[in-house]
This record gives sequence, C-alpha cells and structure tokens, in this order.
Amino acid sequence: MRFSFIHAADLHIDSPLAGLRLKDAAVAERFANAGRAAVTALIDEAIASKAAFLVIAGDVFDGSWKDVTTGLFFVSAIARLHREGIPSFIVKGNHDAESVVSRDLPYPDTVKVFPSNKAESFALEAQRVVLHGRSFPNRHIDEFVATYPARRDGWLNIGVLHTSLDGRPGHVGYAPCSVDDLKRFGYDYWALGHVHAHEIVHDDPWIVFPGNLQGRSIRETGAKGAVRVTVEDGRIVEVVPLALDGARWAHLSVDLQDVTAEDDVTARVVAAVTEAHDAAEGRPLAIRVTLTGATALHNQLVARRESIEDDLRARAFQLQDDCWIEQLKLRTSLPPRPVALSSAESLDLDRLLDTAADDPAFAATLYELIETVKAKLPKDLLDELQADEVQARLASEARALLGGALS
Repeated sequence: MRFSFIHAADLHIDSPLAGLRLKDAAVAERFANAGRAAVTALIDEAIASKAAFLVIAGDVFDGSWKDVTTGLFFVSAIARLHREGIPSFIVKGNHDAESVVSRDLPYPDTVKVFPSNKAESFALEAQRVVLHGRSFPNRHIDEFVATYPARRDGWLNIGVLHTSLDGRPGHVGYAPCSVDDLKRFGYDYWALGHVHAHEIVHDDPWIVFPGNLQGRSIRETGAKGAVRVTVEDGRIVEVVPLALDGARWAHLSVDLQDVTAEDDVTARVVAAVTEAHDAAEGRPLAIRVTLTGATALHNQLVARRESIEDDLRARAFQLQDDCWIEQLKLRTSLPPRPVALSSAESLDLDRLLDTAADDPAFAATLYELIETVKAKLPKDLLDELQADEVQARLASEARALLGGALS
C-alpha cells in the first residue's frame, strides 16, 4: 500500500504581517490576503495530491479572533476536504489554546480536534494509521509529552505535538521535550508545530517541523508551507517540503567592496532583487536590502540613504507591483585610511570626527534619543533593538553624514 499525507502547522490565520504597515499602507493591504491564500493553497494541494489525510500541529489561529469571519473562513476551507472524503486531524497550540480561542466551530465530522484534558488516539483503519495528540488547554504547558499513549503495534503511529522541543532560536519554550523523549515512544513520525522554520530534526524516527504556512515578517524569509509525507508498505519513505505561501520575505546582502560609482550600487542591488523576484514565482515579495563592504561611497550612502531607498523601491515596482523594498540598511564602511598628512599640511578631519564620536556628552545624547524611540516602538521591532549596538551605529552614521556633507 502506498499513500501520502500532508503535515502543516502554524497557519496563524489573519495574523498581521509585522512592519509593512509602517512603511506603506497600500502594500500592506496587498500582503494582508497572503495568509488566507496560503490556507487555500494547502487545501488545494491536499485535494490535488489525493492525500489520505491532513495533520495540523497547532496554531491554526493567531489568537482570539477580531470577528467571526476568521473562524468561518477556516471552516469553509476545511469543509472542502470533507467533501473530498479527506479527514483532518488538529491539535490546538499556544496561540489557539482552549483558554485563548474558546469558541467551538461547526467542523464536519471528518475533522478531529484532539482534546486538551488528555492525549487521545484516532485511528484510520483503511491505512492502518493511528494518530496520537493533545491540544493545549492554555498557553503555557510544561509536563505534557509524558501523557501521550504507548505505540500501537502493527500500525503506523503518528504523534501530533505543538512544542519548542529542546529549544530553537527565537521561540519561547512550550511543551519542552528532547529528541530522546520522543524516540522512547516508538512512534514512526512526530508531526511537530510551533517552530516557524522547516526542519527535519531526525529521520529514525521521523521528527519534523514543517515551518509555518506563511512568513509573517522579515525574520521569516524564504519559501514557507507544509510537508508531504509518503508511506509505502507501512513505512515512511519520503518527506518533501511544499511551498504554499501567498507572499514571501527576503533579506538580501549586497557586497559593495571597492565599488566607486553610485550607478554600480544600483546595478548590483537591482540584479539581486531581480533574482529574488524570479525565485518568488509571482508571489508578492517584501525585500530587506543590506549593503556591506568597504567602499569610498560609504559617506555618500549614509547621507543619501532615504533617496537611494526610494529609487530602489521604484525600480522594484518595475518588476512587479507587489515587489517591495521593505528597508535599505547600511553595513558598509570606508576603506582603510591612507597615511594621514601632518597637522601642518592638512586639517585631520577624520581625527576630529573620531574625537567627537567618543565624547561622553555626545554618547549621553544618543542614549536619550534611543530611549525615546524605544518607548514608541511596537513590540516586534523592540525585540530586535539592542541599545549598545544602535548607539554605536548611530555614532558611526552621524560621523559619515558629516563626512559626506564636507566631502
């Protein structure tokens, strides 16, 4: 017997895309439908591939709904699988735990939601598959995995679990456990959720994070989606990622080492953006561009960053209406300095600027400005802000601005 099933997680339906609205409301609106488009693509893929069943390992929703249309959209989507005779199995994660989203949805009888008071098993006789899972009763769960049942001999056993496992960068610990903890159950496949990056943690047994269905910010770049798992004669033989996202994020680093003409800067960035646009295959695309390398243009780039950013946005729009330069960041530097002239021969501007940047009063002023900005930032941006790093960067940029103005 050969069949496949689809494992998805972290749909976060109607979650706002962080950061875009601050830059351009019209672009943010075009991106806003990406999450629902990804859910539709997931259902389309399950039907087209004749999947035996769909597993969703938590966080269908991002939290309590703003209105009922969020829940009704998902019911309508999952009902399409019901009409095709494809069952679905869902655990609730930390974002849509019982205590967070308490409203019951009128799911068709082919949709099985694992209870939160204990782990439960659902069997599919035709495929000889048994799925074990438990939903989150509330956001924070510690002792959790130990409540899962023993494997059922003679069946393909799948554990469905929303967990941070033993920790992943950027993810708070939920239902923590180790690979060894999961291996002890003897299950054939662990369908995990919560971590937004695709990862095959282990392949004997299979322990898999599919990643989230739709990237939500510049921290979630690249293709997003689910995985297709193929079973042959009771054994899992293949796990393949599926790109199902409705929009995409990219972070491009463009090296300007030894570049001396601004037209060459534009040409290099446009080439990198074009490549990312082609890879997105027609999806709306938000791109952060970071310029790096030692270049004599450093001061001019700092002085003209906003106008260069606007020019790059215009060029990106020539590729596609939904190709958006989210931000232009500068990590360039000046090339090594030549031997300085004596004070009798020339005013040592670099030395004067270095001295000003090291002045305690200047540092104190920068610190006060940073604290004022931090108080007004949304949390998703505040998490990325390191005061010491920002203070040093602002001092460097102030120095470059003055150097650019005087050169």
